Amino acid sequence: MKPVFRLAPLLVLGLGACAAPMASRVATAPVEVGIIAINDFHGALEMPRQSVPVAQPDGSIVQVPAGGAAWLASAIDGIRAKYPHHLTVSAGDLIGGTPLVSALYLDEPTIGAMNRIGLDFNAAGNHEFDSGTEELLRKQAGGCEQYTARKPCQVEPFKGAEFAFLAANTLRADGKTLFPGTALRTFGKGRRQVSVGVIGATLTATASLVSPDGIRGITFADEADTINAGVAALKAQGADAVVVLVHQGGRTSGAPNPQGCEALSGAILPILDRLDPRVDVVVSGHTHWSYVCDNAARDPARPFLLTSAGVFGQLVTDIRLAIDPASGRVTAKDARNVIVQSEGYTASRGPIEPSDTFPRFTPRPDIAEYVAKYSAASREFALRPAGRIGGTPVRPQGDRSRFGGSLGNLIADAQLAATAGAGAQIALMNPFGIRAPHTLIPAADGSVTFGQIYAVQPFNNELVTKTLTGAQLKSVLEQNFSGADPISVLSPSRGFAYSFDLSRPEGDRVVAMTLDGAPIRPEATYRVTTNSFLAGGGDSYSVFTQGTDAVIGMSDIAALEAWLQALPPRVVSEEDRTPDLTPK
Repeated sequence: MKPVFRLAPLLVLGLGACAAPMASRVATAPVEVGIIAINDFHGALEMPRQSVPVAQPDGSIVQVPAGGAAWLASAIDGIRAKYPHHLTVSAGDLIGGTPLVSALYLDEPTIGAMNRIGLDFNAAGNHEFDSGTEELLRKQAGGCEQYTARKPCQVEPFKGAEFAFLAANTLRADGKTLFPGTALRTFGKGRRQVSVGVIGATLTATASLVSPDGIRGITFADEADTINAGVAALKAQGADAVVVLVHQGGRTSGAPNPQGCEALSGAILPILDRLDPRVDVVVSGHTHWSYVCDNAARDPARPFLLTSAGVFGQLVTDIRLAIDPASGRVTAKDARNVIVQSEGYTASRGPIEPSDTFPRFTPRPDIAEYVAKYSAASREFALRPAGRIGGTPVRPQGDRSRFGGSLGNLIADAQLAATAGAGAQIALMNPFGIRAPHTLIPAADGSVTFGQIYAVQPFNNELVTKTLTGAQLKSVLEQNFSGADPISVLSPSRGFAYSFDLSRPEGDRVVAMTLDGAPIRPEATYRVTTNSFLAGGGDSYSVFTQGTDAVIGMSDIAALEAWLQALPPRVVSEEDRTPDLTPK
C-alpha cells in the first residue's frame, strides 16, 4: 500500500501566497501591439515581376523577387501570428496607377483583396483621387453607381471597403473632412486594456497631382498642423499610443538596405520637425522608398519611428509597440521591413531567382483564387498583341529613377508622332508617370502585349499640344529642379535635348536646350505635347498651363500602341537626351 502524503494544503497555501505578486506582475507588464504596415500598393494584385535590391556584407547586391497580393497576405499573416493584438494599415496609394487586372475594374478587386487580407485603415493618398472624389467615396461605401467612363461591377457586385479610409487633412467646401481623420482601437480588458490612435493624412501637394475636375471643392490642409490636432484629440479620448499614416515620404542614400536610414532627405522632414512629440510611429509613403528610421537620432525631442515599405507590396513593415497599461505610454518600439519574397522571373537584365537568405512565402490560396478570377477576366485585354519593338526599354531605378531612360525616350517619341498633326515639335514625358519600369520585355519575335504597355502607362491621359515660348519652355524644365521632392527630369522626344547643372541657383539650372541641333530661342514659339495631367499643371509643372492654342489628341496609351505598330520594329533609343552636368 502506497503511503499517503498530506502536503496538498501546504501546496495550496503556497500557490495562494504567490498568486497576488504574479497577478501584479502580469497586470503591469507591457502590452504588445503589432502594427503591420504597407504603402503605395497601387493595385499590384499579381506578382509585379520586380525585385528588392539588398546590399550584402561583401558589397554585392542581391535582387530578391517580391510582391503579389497572395504572397503579401501570407507575409502579413506570419507577422500577425506574433501579436495577440495587431492593426494592419496602409499609408496611401492603395489604389490608382494600377495594373490592368485592377484598373479595368475600377480597382474593385484591390479593395476586395484588402478586405480578405484584413486591412484595418488606409490613409487616402494622392492616387486615391485619380478618378475623383465621388468614385473614391464609392470605394468606401460600395455600390454600382457609375462616376467614370468605365462601368463598375463588371465581374461581381461591389460591397465596398471593409476597412476605413482616413483623410484628416482632406476638406470639403464646408470644412468637414471627406473621410474621418482619426480612429481609436482598444485592445485587452480591465487593467490590461490599452488604446492605439491612428491618424491618416495625405501630402498637401495632392491638389497638383490629380485632375482638378475630380477634386472640385476639396482642399488639402497642412500635414503637421492637421496631425497635431489629431494627436491632441486622440490623447483626450484616451489613446496610449499614436500611429500616423501620412502619404508623404523621403529617400535615403548609400547601398540599398530596406532596414536603413542613411542620409534621409525629402519633404517628410519638415513635417517631422513640427510633429507633436507624443506621436509614436509615422508610417510614410509616396516616394516608393524603403527605410526604417529612429527619428530620435536626428531630433531627440521627437523619438518616434519613421517607416516606409517601398512600393507594390514588395515589403511589409513589422512594427512592435510595447505599451505600459498603468502609465498609458509606449515603453519600447521597434520596426523592420520584411521582404515579401515571391517567385523568380526573367527581367531585362536576366533571371531573378529566389534567395534562401531571406524568408520565402507561399501564396495564400484564397487570395490567389480571388486574383485569378480577375486575371482571367482581364486576359483578353492583357494578351492582345500591341505591336513589336527592337530591344528592351527600361526606366532606371534607385538614384537614377528621376530619369525616364530608354523607356521615357520611347514614350516621348510615340507622343510626338501621335500629335504631329497638331504641329508638335517637342514631346515631354514625366518619368514618375512611367509605371512598371521593367515590364516591356518583348517576346522572341519582338512582340509585346497590350497588358505590358498598359502596365507602363495605366492612367489613360489624353495628349495635349500647346504653344509655348522658348522662355516658357525653359521655365517648364526649371520646374524639374524647383525644390519639389523628388527631382523629376522630363523625358524629351527625339531631336530635342537639354542639359542641367544642379550646382547652379534654383531657376537657372537648365544650361542648354536644342531642337534638331539649333539652340532654343527665348522669344520663338514651339508646339509642345505632354499628357493632360502635366498640361493641367500636375506634378507642380504649373508653367504648362500658360500654353496657348491647345489641341486635344488621342490617349497616351493609344499613342504608344500606334508607335509600336511600325515594321520593322522601332529600335529602342539609348540616347541621353538630358545630360546632367552637375560637377561630381
